Amino acid sequence: MITQLTAAEIAEQLRTKKLSAREVTEAFLSRINSENEKYNAYLSVDKAGALAAADQAQTMLDAGNAPSLCGVPIAVKDNISTKGLKTTCASKILENYVPPFDASTTISLKNQGSIILGKTNLDEFAMGTTNENSAFGPVNNPWDPDRAPGGSSGGSAVAVSAELAPLSLGSDTGGSIRFPAALCGVVGFKPTYGRVSRYGLVAFASSLDQIGPFGKTVEDAALLAEAISGHDPLDSTSLPNAKINIANLKSGSMKGLKLGIPDELFGPEIDDQVREVFELAAENLVRQGAEVRRISLPSIKFGVTTYYIIAPAEASSNLARFDGVRFGPRIKADGHIETFMATRGELFGPEVKLRIMVGTYALSSGYYDAYYHRAQQVRGLMTTEFEKAYQDLDYIISPTSPIVAPQLGGITDQIALKALDLCTIPANMGGFPSISIPCGLAYDLPVGFQLTGPIMGDEKMLQDSFAIEQAFGRDYRRPPIL
Repeated sequence: MITQLTAAEIAEQLRTKKLSAREVTEAFLSRINSENEKYNAYLSVDKAGALAAADQAQTMLDAGNAPSLCGVPIAVKDNISTKGLKTTCASKILENYVPPFDASTTISLKNQGSIILGKTNLDEFAMGTTNENSAFGPVNNPWDPDRAPGGSSGGSAVAVSAELAPLSLGSDTGGSIRFPAALCGVVGFKPTYGRVSRYGLVAFASSLDQIGPFGKTVEDAALLAEAISGHDPLDSTSLPNAKINIANLKSGSMKGLKLGIPDELFGPEIDDQVREVFELAAENLVRQGAEVRRISLPSIKFGVTTYYIIAPAEASSNLARFDGVRFGPRIKADGHIETFMATRGELFGPEVKLRIMVGTYALSSGYYDAYYHRAQQVRGLMTTEFEKAYQDLDYIISPTSPIVAPQLGGITDQIALKALDLCTIPANMGGFPSISIPCGLAYDLPVGFQLTGPIMGDEKMLQDSFAIEQAFGRDYRRPPIL
């Protein structure tokens, strides 16, 4: 079946004329039509636009020398702007918002002939760990529909895992690509901060947010990372020489690779079976020639607390624009302030309101130094500790998630939910590239193996991840879906 192919396989068959762009697009649209109700992965599907794009892509393919992902369908997280196609952020306050412009990543994909199938579900404004905070219902994990897929990019992870798209885009603020990738058994990659433009991404926490790819394989994720990366003058945080080059993707080796496991990311928070799967994976790499050692990065124990000060503080500022005047519906009340309060009070979900209040408090007079300023100091300390570790190591490794996919509604303690971000947060704090690769099963559910590396080390990380993936194998990766 076409939908079971990897993106690289689809791209090859498009180039060799074994498949047409319309055939591929129709296959995925048909599967979305029949299967999306089970998963709630897509919030909107652009059938007409996708088919029109497929015909345009075919013209490029027929002309020869088409870009690598020309004709390959892609799903886009619904907090990334798409001109003429709703961008809701899974929130009632943007339920019918249709942007007048494309995000830079969207433009890149369209210019290269990729086909946007539709927009994927997420935790409202990307704020959540399990993708149960969407205003339009939770996303279901294809490995077990009664379980959560992880958040906030759960819809994008499920789109790839359930074969509703060969590739997808997500955003990662504290693990929102890598965490759902781990829980859904796919590859999720967060590039170095600034290598992929954030222009057109609806901001949650601007100093932490990063767009990145999901794929069935490292090769698939690498192809999409290359396609969307590059310097963008529209993004003031975009790096020079930002383009990711994957020409040497398949030439890596694990011999001599130095990997460090921080004690702070391998403590009692890690489920016993997840720990066992991760240890077996690490031992496999040692047999392939890698060196694995235990290290200590003391600041990590403050990571979750620090993140949940900095991210809400930035969110409280970024979300101030959603006031019922400039965007979305308006709940009328007596007076401007009352209307403002009624609109935000009724149309924002509880998690978004909670984070806005926490962030506003952390930034308020008399508390800024005690909370936000102190959190930024800890962030700097954490970044320094990681950079020092990279003087002797190639990567910091850990399980991506402390647990396998939880039951929907199974974790009600908000502190426990936020603690699940323990392993993924440090990469965002320092802007480091980080990837989650499936490495086995615990309780018959996927476990992710995370590598975090130095700034601008994306090419080497993808190259080494490809070699690691070959060692892990892929036989178990397909969920029990039809």
